[in-house]
Amino acid sequence: MPKAIIPEAQASPTQLPFDPLHPWLAPLAGISDLPFRLLCRSYGCACACTEMISAKGLRFGSRGTYPLLNSTQEDTPLVVQLFGSGPEDLDYATQLLLDHGYRWFDLNVGCAVPKVLRQGAGAGMLADIPNLLRTAERMIHIAEPNHVGFKLRLGLEATSNRMPNLPIDLAALGAGWITLHPRYAKQKFTGTADWSQIALLTTKLNIPVVASGDLFTAKNGLDCLAQTHATTVMYARGAIRNPAIFAEHNALLNQQNYTQSPIALKKMLLRFLDLVAANTERDQTKRMRGILASFVRGLPNAKNLRLQLVQCQHYQDLYAVLNQGIDTNSVQLKN
Repeated sequence: MPKAIIPEAQASPTQLPFDPLHPWLAPLAGISDLPFRLLCRSYGCACACTEMISAKGLRFGSRGTYPLLNSTQEDTPLVVQLFGSGPEDLDYATQLLLDHGYRWFDLNVGCAVPKVLRQGAGAGMLADIPNLLRTAERMIHIAEPNHVGFKLRLGLEATSNRMPNLPIDLAALGAGWITLHPRYAKQKFTGTADWSQIALLTTKLNIPVVASGDLFTAKNGLDCLAQTHATTVMYARGAIRNPAIFAEHNALLNQQNYTQSPIALKKMLLRFLDLVAANTERDQTKRMRGILASFVRGLPNAKNLRLQLVQCQHYQDLYAVLNQGIDTNSVQLKN
């Protein structure tokens, strides 16, 4: 496999931002590509993760894997989230990415998508803790201590809790941070995230703890920080609903009001379309129809707008619907 097909990383800082004023963007499959990361960064996202990337795909030259690594100078600091089942693939992937300038990595130990579990990857790694720790140790050795984080759930399912000692063991190996989404992997997004587990984890670790789970609004993020004393938060579904959540997060931290007018939303959506057009080669009309439809939910005519967006057949149709359909005379958005 010719290594030249791997995109080169941009210069990255020697440290990642870990504090409440620097919220992160989560790795979101099918969402957190380069255009979406750039959009979120324009609103104050301090650190972003790539979509989940297959270590095996990198090792065996899967062409669909490489575009997930596209980046620009504005897209820093960037954490590459990898998934795999053991040292062989993850060693190779980590070294390959280091050779191409990537410096920060995250190992997914929480995904419960069936095709990932069947590989023994994601939350499937929890079935063999010695293998997981061996893999973690080797990744940390290759990338350097503090350059690898781990995204965890509470365990695969409630009957087999693997979490209590695992973060401590990972920290002892040289992990740079732990991200905890306090649900069991097989819960996916059902039930309620148990923030008390994040609070408990912060008392046990001397490395940064990044909080995730049920952070739908900036207020949710600040409430989570207050209740858990986590180092920072990682927005996932909250960012999908509203990429400006990062600006609102910092406004609320500074005890300022943040409201997004329809005209500001319109500018954001048009900028997003521009970013997608400039940074992707394939036609993205079908993908963008659903994403844009989720962004306009707070508008007074959201239902009609969504119907128009999902019927668009060409990229210019999306521009036309947004330009004509968003009433910029409305003073505010609905919650």
